Amino acid sequence: MNFRFLSVNLFIISFCFYSCSVISQEPEQDYDIVIYGGTSAAVIAAVQAKKLGKTVAIVCPEIHLGGMTSGGLGWTDAGKQHVIGGLSKDFYHRIWQYYQLDSNWKWESKSDFVSSENSKKSRKMDNVSQTMWTFEPHIAEAVYEDYIREFEIPVFRDHWLDREGGIQMSEGKIEQIQMLNGASFRARVFIDATYEGDLMALAGVDYIVGREGNAVYNETINGIQAAKTISHQFPDSIDPYIIPGDPESGLLPRIGSNSPPIADGSGDDRIQAYCYRLCLTRETANRMPFPRPAGYDSTEYELMLRVLDSGWREVFRKFDPVPNHKTDTNNHGPFSTDNIGRNYDYPEASYAERQQILDEHKNYQMGWFYFIANDNRVAPDVHLEMEDWGLAKDEFKDNQNWSHQIYVREARRMIGQTVVNENHLTRRTPTLASVGMGSYNMDSHNVQRYVTADGFVKNEGDIQINPGGPYPIDYGAITPKRQDCENLLVPVCVSASHIAYGSIRMEPVFMILGQSAATAACMAIDDQVAVQDLSYERLKAKLLADGQVLEVERD
Repeated sequence: MNFRFLSVNLFIISFCFYSCSVISQEPEQDYDIVIYGGTSAAVIAAVQAKKLGKTVAIVCPEIHLGGMTSGGLGWTDAGKQHVIGGLSKDFYHRIWQYYQLDSNWKWESKSDFVSSENSKKSRKMDNVSQTMWTFEPHIAEAVYEDYIREFEIPVFRDHWLDREGGIQMSEGKIEQIQMLNGASFRARVFIDATYEGDLMALAGVDYIVGREGNAVYNETINGIQAAKTISHQFPDSIDPYIIPGDPESGLLPRIGSNSPPIADGSGDDRIQAYCYRLCLTRETANRMPFPRPAGYDSTEYELMLRVLDSGWREVFRKFDPVPNHKTDTNNHGPFSTDNIGRNYDYPEASYAERQQILDEHKNYQMGWFYFIANDNRVAPDVHLEMEDWGLAKDEFKDNQNWSHQIYVREARRMIGQTVVNENHLTRRTPTLASVGMGSYNMDSHNVQRYVTADGFVKNEGDIQINPGGPYPIDYGAITPKRQDCENLLVPVCVSASHIAYGSIRMEPVFMILGQSAATAACMAIDDQVAVQDLSYERLKAKLLADGQVLEVERD
């Protein structure tokens, strides 16, 4: 068994990489490929570029690499695992390798984890494919850092794109990008691997923020979907007013509108809710009690009280188990960790404005946990159980045990050569140039909270519909229109409708598309063509040779 990455010895914990040469060196004048962003897609794209013999650099605002995969999303939304290939699968193989060693199970034994009667753990460790799909955040980060060391990839952290004028373009191509600290980077091809699409937007590439109406792409579950919002929904009897039954008293906090949304299927500029995926534990020696956030106001959580008083008891349903008695804790229910309606401005906001939005999300979510664990008005059975939980002390140690990456479930979405939509996912429309596959549900979290005509509070926007099986993703989804830019690839803010993006936006798929984008970038350089003019047959052959899965039979 090859434990090649175990030499990392989890150096990420001590962050000794800050002093490594790949961080401290001055930017070179020129690279073949520059990747902006520090997500999982960025690291995989850089690895592929180096494997294909190109000079490449990652330039990113982040200090920690891996995006959501190392930011708390340790319960992987894998969908159909057999369509995950190439370097994406290699990542989950390296995770599997790590957890083969008994010495890496500090807070519980491997045998207890694998043999747990909890059915949620049954898919965790696949010894046939030698992959593992659940993990602790700092282990994921260590694997990404091992890629960086192994392939000697220069990484320029804490480098923020100058979004006002930090780009030079000529004849439809990006020549150079500049950071706020003055550093500049030239390349023959650029890859925007951010969750926000900042480089894409600065380059003048067409994009959208929000939900298209169904009519735009002849879809059925895009746009506003009040009638179909069944999951994570309030019971029918929850009063929205400060004084129950009295509209004159005003709405409780965290309700966005006093009236129902417009017609289902209509488009709007709203986006699905964000949250932090937190790593929690009940292990006493490793547990940090939930802190009381600055400016804490218990009235912000009055809706939670009313939901619990109605008899709802699913608070802990998405405390999904990861190794060593920890969780990937996600939103679940009508009033949970998703901060509905408070992220609308995030995609286009300035850096300072984004930070304010992030701070508000953190304070809301921190207060939500603190409220349930400490307020004696909370139902005793829920209150007492939450008291046992806390933040894992050995995670996110430089950020007070709080995730360094908010879950940007969608921001900008490119309008590229092909806009992947519901019909591509359900295969009513053929995909002609596959560069990878997705398979997860068409999944949108709630988008808004409102008061019905009957005077009750409801959520809107949650859609969870299976596309019917795995589906291919077209090369045109990661390439801008030719008139927009000829040397940019976009594997994260891909060209897809809101509801199609709800399935594509899974971390394994981002890594798949990151590898495919890097392969295309390398081949476009070799052939001296625009990324739009690349021979798909040649690209396909290379992707298949490198283990990508481009098509499978559908049941």
